Amino acid sequence: MHELLSKMIGRRVDVVCSAAVRLRGEVVKVEGNLLHIKDDEQASYVAIDKIVVVWEERDANEHRAGFVSGVIK
Repeated sequence: MHELLSKMIGRRVDVVCSAAVRLRGEVVKVEGNLLHIKDDEQASYVAIDKIVVVWEERDANEHRAGFVSGVIK
């Protein structure tokens, strides 16, 4: 995970640590066992061994097959 995150420095990512914890931001650096990410407002520091999944941030307007937003009448 450390090596993968190191290759993502400068990219915007989504990081999931548990079902209730999800962070989004730019990878600033990976130091020791900490991932440093920064969004528009603040910096966050995540223990690498707590990360469950990470991926590059997707476009907010991207539509995914199988999911429909809105109310069905």
